[in-house]
Amino acid sequence: MAKSGKIAVIGDKDSVLAFKAVGAETFSPSGQFETNDLVKKLKDDYAVIFITEDLAEQISDTIDKLKTRAYPAVIPIPAGNGSNGFGMRGIRKDVEKAIGADILFGD
Repeated sequence: MAKSGKIAVIGDKDSVLAFKAVGAETFSPSGQFETNDLVKKLKDDYAVIFITEDLAEQISDTIDKLKTRAYPAVIPIPAGNGSNGFGMRGIRKDVEKAIGADILFGD
């Protein structure tokens, strides 16, 4: 369980800059293994972890494990260079799992 309502943002320096300006704690790991270790370290101290889609996709197994917990909410966001679709695919998968059908996209 998160110890506070703290928010972390993980991504490249350009993508997290705006979040830093509004008081979120930001982190810019250098690769997949550092990102994975960072998320595991932050999971007990943050209520919400925003992570750029490119990094989230690299550690999708860890994020899937965290979805079984109430906290933290791990939310993929587009990086500064745009979305790669990973976040939307995750929402679609979660809705299908919960409802049993694709009610959002109808494919």
